[in-house]
Amino acid sequence: MQKSLDVKLAEIHADPSGSKAFIIADAKDADMAFGMGSAGVSPERHDGEVRFKTLAEYRQQIREIVQQGVVDIMLMSAHTNDLLTIQERIFDKSHITPAARANDTTDVHIARGGRTYQAPAMPFRSAALDHIQCGHLDCETGERHLGANLGLYSVTFNNDPERDLEVLRQFKLFREEAERKQFRYFLEVFDPNVANAVEPELLGAFINDLVARSLAGVARAGRPAFLKIVYHGPKAMEELVRYDPHLVVGILGGSAGTTLDAFQLIHQAQKYGARVALFGRKINQAENQLAFIEFLRLITDGVVSPEEAVRAYHAVLEKLGLRPHRTLDEDLTLKTGVMSYGGSGKTISAPPPQPKPAPESTAAAPAAKPAEAPAVKEPVAPVAAPNHSPLAGPNFAKMTSAEKLAYHRERLKRMFGG
Repeated sequence: MQKSLDVKLAEIHADPSGSKAFIIADAKDADMAFGMGSAGVSPERHDGEVRFKTLAEYRQQIREIVQQGVVDIMLMSAHTNDLLTIQERIFDKSHITPAARANDTTDVHIARGGRTYQAPAMPFRSAALDHIQCGHLDCETGERHLGANLGLYSVTFNNDPERDLEVLRQFKLFREEAERKQFRYFLEVFDPNVANAVEPELLGAFINDLVARSLAGVARAGRPAFLKIVYHGPKAMEELVRYDPHLVVGILGGSAGTTLDAFQLIHQAQKYGARVALFGRKINQAENQLAFIEFLRLITDGVVSPEEAVRAYHAVLEKLGLRPHRTLDEDLTLKTGVMSYGGSGKTISAPPPQPKPAPESTAAAPAAKPAEAPAVKEPVAPVAAPNHSPLAGPNFAKMTSAEKLAYHRERLKRMFGG
């Protein structure tokens, strides 16, 4: 089945400045970093102790998100990829692209009581590309399509000539192997993991320059499909996107934060040129991952604002009988400063919703109120087929306001009943 990732990348490269395509990835590769806590905290409590979800529960969530069909990429460990992609074949009839973490630098080796992740990162690879592609070493040519053919490769620069040179050397070896085995990858560039490696005000520029320099000597066949970097604010994002419009830039999610943190991050990054978002903990720690993902897509589709999405998300949680981690007021608080050019770090509360004016005539399209539960329950007609493709998504440019509202109500209705 053709993958939405390929459709969207082709659209972006065909019209870098005009394309509205946006790629969302769920990063379910936390078992390559966090050990027992990878799957997140279990809702169960045992004598006040924290209990983690199991790996089986983590993988079941992956199955459900793939069945949902809203994300474009599912990133997994090589182990999970072996089980779900190669053995269970859950992606065969899905537009979602399976991907696996192809390396695990030492700054993602995080254990309770451990200190390895605090030392300057060193390149390391647990996974073999053959294992990712076919499940065993020395794949035959015809077997390489059985597993994932997309991987995440991470680099961490610490402004240390000797260490950074080794990072580049190992990256070169990986690229050459990947090209020989026709394995696609996307490049994650972490911020330095040691203090004072770069002056804080120069961090975004430091990463941008190293991205450009690291790829300058790489021909088209060896270049990443897209980037995954920390969002350093509008100025840094615009600079990188403007430098090379065909270097598709994606952001990583980082820590969970508030729901508004997550929703505002994807909205702001897209506004200033990002075309991909890879959220791991932000999705995995959500009260309801399927609903959370739905609202990420509604935001990138331009249907709701981040603040409206937070209110609507809380309305869905209430409808489902789920207790939110935070009150609505707390969840409408920004705890990050990267949304402004200055990066002030101030905590900002979103203003309360303003009442919308009533339609002037019965012919006017009704105003969307995504926070109201009845919007999920109302029976609506399906969107006209010419304006919607299950693979590429809805063509909002050709849809009326009423059709947009009907499409998203119907999708939420399918997800949450009513």
